[in-house]
Amino acid sequence: MSQPAQPGYPFSAVVGHADLRLSLLLNAVHPGIGGVLVRGEKGTAKSTVVRALAALLPPVEVVSGCRFSCDPTAPDPRCPDGPHAAVVADHRAARLVELPVGATEDRLIGSLDLERALSEGVRAYQPGLLAAAHRGVLYVDEVNLLHDHLVDLLLDAAAMGRAHVEREGVSVSHAASFLLVGTMNPEEGELRPQLLDRFGLTVEVRAARDIDTRTEVIRRRLAFETDPAGFAAEWTAADAELAERIVAARAALPGVALPDAELRRIASVCASFDVDGMRADLVVARTAVAHAAWRGAAAVAEADIAVAARLALPHRRRRDPFDEPGLDQEQLDQALRDAAADADQEPPTPDDDPTPDGPGGGGSPADGDDNGGQTPNGRHTEAPRGGDHTQAPTRPDEAFRARVLEIAGVGEGAPGRRSRSRAGAGRALRASTTQGSGIHLVGTVTAAAPFQHDRGRDGTALIVRPGDVRRAVREGRESNLVLFAVDASGSMAARKRMAAVTGAVLSLLRDAYQRRDKVGLITFRGGAAELALPPTSSVEAAVARLRDLRTGGRTPLADGLLRARKILAVERLRDPRRRALLVVVTDGRATVAATGRTGDPVTDALRAASVLAAEGVASIVVDCESGPVRLGLAGRLAVALGATGLRLEDLSADTVAGVVRAARAA
Repeated sequence: MSQPAQPGYPFSAVVGHADLRLSLLLNAVHPGIGGVLVRGEKGTAKSTVVRALAALLPPVEVVSGCRFSCDPTAPDPRCPDGPHAAVVADHRAARLVELPVGATEDRLIGSLDLERALSEGVRAYQPGLLAAAHRGVLYVDEVNLLHDHLVDLLLDAAAMGRAHVEREGVSVSHAASFLLVGTMNPEEGELRPQLLDRFGLTVEVRAARDIDTRTEVIRRRLAFETDPAGFAAEWTAADAELAERIVAARAALPGVALPDAELRRIASVCASFDVDGMRADLVVARTAVAHAAWRGAAAVAEADIAVAARLALPHRRRRDPFDEPGLDQEQLDQALRDAAADADQEPPTPDDDPTPDGPGGGGSPADGDDNGGQTPNGRHTEAPRGGDHTQAPTRPDEAFRARVLEIAGVGEGAPGRRSRSRAGAGRALRASTTQGSGIHLVGTVTAAAPFQHDRGRDGTALIVRPGDVRRAVREGRESNLVLFAVDASGSMAARKRMAAVTGAVLSLLRDAYQRRDKVGLITFRGGAAELALPPTSSVEAAVARLRDLRTGGRTPLADGLLRARKILAVERLRDPRRRALLVVVTDGRATVAATGRTGDPVTDALRAASVLAAEGVASIVVDCESGPVRLGLAGRLAVALGATGLRLEDLSADTVAGVVRAARAA
């Protein structure tokens, strides 16, 4: 006998997180807002709140037997299970469908039942998660770790309300209208700004620092774990009230007026934040209408726009991948005052927490010697001989579009955009019985064709057995671990050269962000190497460390290389499939022997480089030496590493393109 399902944590019992609760409720009222992206540190009850929302949604009436949840009052004329002639209605709860990080494209949008298609001669289609989520909630935990092409697919479906499948000569389209909720921990990497913009609203959640609030979170969570059913029963009335309010707001939504004066206010606020495109204006308008319906008003007011702007604009202000997300409340207030002044109105006074009050509220759970450098005022100084002179951080030069750095060969690592790999998406190379993903149609038909007579084929349909199925081996792109080893010694810091160096590394970091790489940062100066940033998917953290980089002192190049070797060894154990690319940024002027040695520093550095080369580490040496007299030490280092050597000025993709154009013109 099956056990009854354990009740989930009640939505009304969540402590705090007012903006998160409000964003979810407004999307439940008006799915056209475009969903919610929830950003926050681990352990802040993001998943708990999202899962609790599904229980508040009203039941849906569906066509009996329809796998695509068609509304019996208005069946989808293009439903793959249609046409629905004699409609029989069923009632069921709104679904919460979860998309796992490891999901494939077939799992998301659906796939063809190839065996039925070939053996029965029908275009059989197996629905995916988008079909299951229709008229419900699609929840994507760790959406920032989902492959970009899957994020594109689900956001397109969310925006259009339909999913389209075009493959192997079969075309299927079905309704896919759902409340999209994505959660992410920014420490694990960011979404691209282009994808951020596709989410309607965004919310930052943090654990409360107030002792009383934290105490109440613990108290309620322990009570729920002790007696889930009893705890849920205590909040049944509060959740029922919210559910009724959602139904009432949905019914009132079409009748809410949006006056022209408020439309102008929305346009004025969005223009003042200089957001790209018109999506922000539309989202703010829809959210303001939903908020007015939620509070029972007949028309949108200034306070509704203030709330909508606070939720819809923060993630749309990022002009660069490394811009800090968020919204300056003072700037928003000023923008609203300016808009009010244009309309000769008073500034708004939005409610800080417009959500209903339940019991207890509701969130939860440059060359020079090694001692020379550049002072902040731009004057060149000399430190005492034999000492390690530390300078304040140097402001990096402006970042540029970096040339593509790749690892030779073909890997099988995490999906990304840098190096070639055997992947689940990309160009089909061949058919295989053991490798690959998805069906290789031609290979499957070819394998089945010779046996049709023996299988008693007497019609036009091809008889296919499981052993005939061939998978497609595809070549795509993978992300890599890009480990930067940056020389921060005095010889690199002189004559403002460190500004150019850090600007170049910043450009490479931006490129790593766009290609979905994991990055780490080692710096070496003075007497030792330092792991400034352990390998992480959060490139923003690397940028923060780089901008705070202090320089000066001697050059322990050998220790920097050996430290990189240790880091790479650990990462190979953690993630054997992810290939590493070591980028050494230096002028090659080693002045400190390896730890525990008293030999020649340059010899030690070359010996360390040879060890890395013997282990097959793919490397690139960025030669930062400048001036009329050059020793070529970075070039020798590149040879010892078996690495590609580049000049600092060659890192710009525009520079490389110019050289190619000049060569063609000649």
